[in-house]
Amino acid sequence: MGEGPKEIRLRGRLVNGLYTEAMLLADEARGYFEHQGRDDRDALDPLARVTLSCESLKVTSRLMHVLAWLLTERAIELGQMSDEEAAAAARRLGDATPSDAASIAGLPPAAIALIDASQDLYARVRRLEVEPPADIPPAASPALSLLDRLEKAF
Repeated sequence: MGEGPKEIRLRGRLVNGLYTEAMLLADEARGYFEHQGRDDRDALDPLARVTLSCESLKVTSRLMHVLAWLLTERAIELGQMSDEEAAAAARRLGDATPSDAASIAGLPPAAIALIDASQDLYARVRRLEVEPPADIPPAASPALSLLDRLEKAF
């Protein structure tokens, strides 16, 4: 199924917007976990400290998976990578461990906000990655195909 020029441009804009969002969130997470997060961690009990450390790794992992996938999508759009190269398992969105709501409930609000934001971004990119069903005919309208994918993604 080929994508029409408008679908490619819309997808490219969506990918670029998500990339910008991911970079901003990564910078915010780095700033929090390196600075304020350290002060917040010191005020927690030992178990909550370990939880916060584990969650910081989960946030980082989610964001790195998202950024890697978005960079692959940008490379495809720019013609720097073929669809076949992009289809390789190593180019797929990596699995990220979800955070348990009960486990993070006692963490500082700023940490919870970053955890939630990273999970939300990862889920949106995961929906975008899902391939269209194989039963869609090759001659399907690019506009209808895009509309269908956008409805599924959001």
